[in-house]
Amino acid sequence: MQLAQPSQDLDQQMSPSIYAGMVDSLFMNPLPMVFGAFGPAIAGAVIGAVSGDVPIWLCVPLFIAVGVARAVQMYRYKQRNAPLSADEAVVWEQRYRVGAVVYGIALGIWSATVLLRTSDAAAHMLCVTTVVAYTSAGVGRTFGRPRIFHLQVLLGCGPLILALMFVGDAYHFALALLSIVFFVAIRHLTSSLQRIYLNAWLAREREAAIATQFDTALNNMPHGLCMFSGADSRLAVMNQRFADMMRLPHDFMHRSGSASDILAACVAAGTISPSSGRSIVSDIENAVAGEIITVDSETTDAHAFSWTFQPMTDGGTVVLVEDITERRSAEARIIHLARYDELTALPNRVNFRDEIERLLLTSHGHTETRPSALLFIDLDQFKQVNDTLGHPCGDQLLCDVADRLREILRPEDFVARFGGDEFVVFQQHIKSNEDAAVLARRIVDRLSERYLIDHHVVEIGASIGIAVTAPGIKADVLLKNADMALYRAKADGRGTFCFFREEMAHTVESRRILELDLRRALAHEEFELYYQPLVNLKTGRISTCEALLRWNHPVRGTVSPVDIIPVAEEMGLIVDLGRWILRKACMECMRWPEPVCIAVNFSSQQFHQRDVLNEVRYALEVSGLPASRLEIEITESSLLRNTQWTLDALSQLRAAGVRISLDDFGTGYSSLSYLHNFPLQKVKIDRSFLEGIDADRPLTLLRGVARLSADLGMAVVVEGIETNEQLELISADGTVTEAQGYLFSRPVPAAQVRQLLAASHGSPSDQYAKAPPERSIA
Repeated sequence: MQLAQPSQDLDQQMSPSIYAGMVDSLFMNPLPMVFGAFGPAIAGAVIGAVSGDVPIWLCVPLFIAVGVARAVQMYRYKQRNAPLSADEAVVWEQRYRVGAVVYGIALGIWSATVLLRTSDAAAHMLCVTTVVAYTSAGVGRTFGRPRIFHLQVLLGCGPLILALMFVGDAYHFALALLSIVFFVAIRHLTSSLQRIYLNAWLAREREAAIATQFDTALNNMPHGLCMFSGADSRLAVMNQRFADMMRLPHDFMHRSGSASDILAACVAAGTISPSSGRSIVSDIENAVAGEIITVDSETTDAHAFSWTFQPMTDGGTVVLVEDITERRSAEARIIHLARYDELTALPNRVNFRDEIERLLLTSHGHTETRPSALLFIDLDQFKQVNDTLGHPCGDQLLCDVADRLREILRPEDFVARFGGDEFVVFQQHIKSNEDAAVLARRIVDRLSERYLIDHHVVEIGASIGIAVTAPGIKADVLLKNADMALYRAKADGRGTFCFFREEMAHTVESRRILELDLRRALAHEEFELYYQPLVNLKTGRISTCEALLRWNHPVRGTVSPVDIIPVAEEMGLIVDLGRWILRKACMECMRWPEPVCIAVNFSSQQFHQRDVLNEVRYALEVSGLPASRLEIEITESSLLRNTQWTLDALSQLRAAGVRISLDDFGTGYSSLSYLHNFPLQKVKIDRSFLEGIDADRPLTLLRGVARLSADLGMAVVVEGIETNEQLELISADGTVTEAQGYLFSRPVPAAQVRQLLAASHGSPSDQYAKAPPERSIA
């Protein structure tokens, strides 16, 4: 078992293909095996003839029969046309083993018969020599499967050695020992040959696997590859990717040729131009490291290729080729998207600014160049289209607008989309401002014509701001000027155009400075609250004070709330400013007599912030003011937005104890339904009702509104009382509960209002009825 172990270990290393190759080696030399098979038959015939022994003669036909059978077996094997598979190898190995075993048995019987039945030394020598010769010949034929040979040697030589020992003399015994040594050496020799043969097969398989892997990697890499070796730059390696990219025949990669031949074939295939081919050949032959890109519009498909050249240390060059057509297309698209509007295909803001800057720089060098005009276009009612018909219709409308602008403009004019519904036109070389005005009128008229979008008829308008170039003007300044003119055109009623004037810049600059000062004033709490009393007409005392914002600017002086509030709303500061006013007013109210309430105005933006309820609760908490002493004044614009949310917010505030007052009733979109639908507790009738109050009709209207509000359980306040006559008229029927105006007091600082409150609440309750109002609250 130990003798067979090495062969078994080697068998475990064999792959099916190696095993088939080992079996194939048994049949690769048929003639020596056939001649060797008939050799013992000749020797047996000679010995039989000399000795006349019949058993020896009988062995001769046995040798011949086995030799013929093995010859036929060899012939059939050679007639096969297909490579030997592993399953077939098992069958043929079994057939060869049977023939070898049978022949080994015949040889053993013959050698034992000769040695035991004859005493002729020559016959003995011929017998031993024949067995040794046959065994030696088998070494070169059966090394692939040595176990078959070992079995054959055991069956053929074992009886020979035993018979030599049985004869018994010294010579025969020595010959037996030598035969044993010889046969052991033969066995080791066949095992060694098998190991060498197997290692060769394994190395061949590894090389084939490596070659296959290299070939697979080479032909599956994304780049085309060619390797040129030697001083004459002959093709050594080409992968399939290169052949496909260059549209070469499939067998071209297996041909040999110079770099000139390969590139000539690429030119002939129409993948590169002749000039590109010459440049590539030059870099290959000169072994220059580098990279070139070929973009040949004259080729059949105008592909772009990146060629990389890497010289080798032992001579030659490796060429890598990458098809960068898609990458260049993607890069071109990215550049296009960065400079053009994807929706309308017009230049975008960046592209337009760069182009205008270039045109302005070009014109600055020519003193006689005529001016140009920049028209900033904003579409009117575009948001309504988006809101009602949806954004897809809005996008289509923008495309139609872009098409109409292209139709109107001259070839030398330049149009771009700035984003949203804004477009910009640069009108070159105008004779006068009238040329720009004519173009602006045409644009307004053309863009105002009806559009048919997705079976919907759409009507919009356009407002245009115009800025005319001047020597040395920059593109950014020109755009800013046109934008300011557009702002003025929209303020003038839309659907028109306006030229930029220098005073617009001063107005905008003043507005910008005001915004900066307003932010700084809010951050440093530079504002001050003034308070204007509301007098109860029955008691003659101050019942409520309205908090009013004042700003004493170090340069501008006192800034009116009319100027502050709109700017704060546009800047988004009104919420923070309103929060400060609420908290400041609540804390001031805590210093007043307990019956007096504080009224705080809430802008629409402030009221509709989602945390308005928390802000009110927090202001009351930090100041300690009871909710019943806080009165929030809202305008009708607050009631127009988010009706359900507004109703819920007002209901929660009222449930918390805060009083709700409707300010400036009678202006804007006044509706009596507000008095019914919302939980209001006070109505402040606007001062406009006092105009012509001495006539019957205005007085009747005022008293009707007051009576209706009183019947609904609400207190009624009339604003703007300035004379005793007005006071007497509004208080005659007793429906007006409170009055406010200069007749009683102008808005005053906190210290002064405390004095008024002290005077008011320190007087008898009937003093107001007996004395003029001015004296009663002074």
